[in-house]
Amino acid sequence: MSHLHTLAGEARFEQDIRKSRFLARAAPVDDAAAALAFLAAAGTVDATHNCWAYRIGQEYRFSDDGEPGGSAGRPILAAIEGQGFDRVAVLVTRWYGGIKLGVGGLVRAYGGTAAECLRTAPRQPLVDLARIQVDCEFALLASLHARLPEFSATKVDEHFHIEGAELDLQLPRERLDDFRHWLRDLTRGRGQVREAGATDG
Repeated sequence: MSHLHTLAGEARFEQDIRKSRFLARAAPVDDAAAALAFLAAAGTVDATHNCWAYRIGQEYRFSDDGEPGGSAGRPILAAIEGQGFDRVAVLVTRWYGGIKLGVGGLVRAYGGTAAECLRTAPRQPLVDLARIQVDCEFALLASLHARLPEFSATKVDEHFHIEGAELDLQLPRERLDDFRHWLRDLTRGRGQVREAGATDG
């Protein structure tokens, strides 16, 4: 996953191809609902076509919105993958200018407009994040909190009980083993780390 990126923010790119106007808009999305909401909001009612694609991990969808099958949505998806993006939705809107482009021309127009939009967009790397629960006695809580930034860990939640606290933490998976070793040393083996699964962020 270290080679994958998402967008740092929304991006757009516009060009004219044989009198048709193509406008690409792209946005980072965390799930399918967010992708569909962005696509619905970004679509233009007076346009000839609003074609789109999104990829979120292994989940993807695309739409040709009336263009010949395979000439719009799939090339947009290919642009997302070709640029090394994940968790991204791209909408390419077309206003027809009176000259037919043919299927090959449409593939190049939609795919090329999406690719250029993503190529010039600000990006940020996706980091494989681990979600863990840590049990810690009261006397060591201050030390634990103080060292969290060293492991790029963030506290999601915290619950106190009679012997100490249980912390819900998120940190880069590549730092998880170092954190386990440090916690074991800090607590003389008494600190417990339970992994609650992994997320991408």
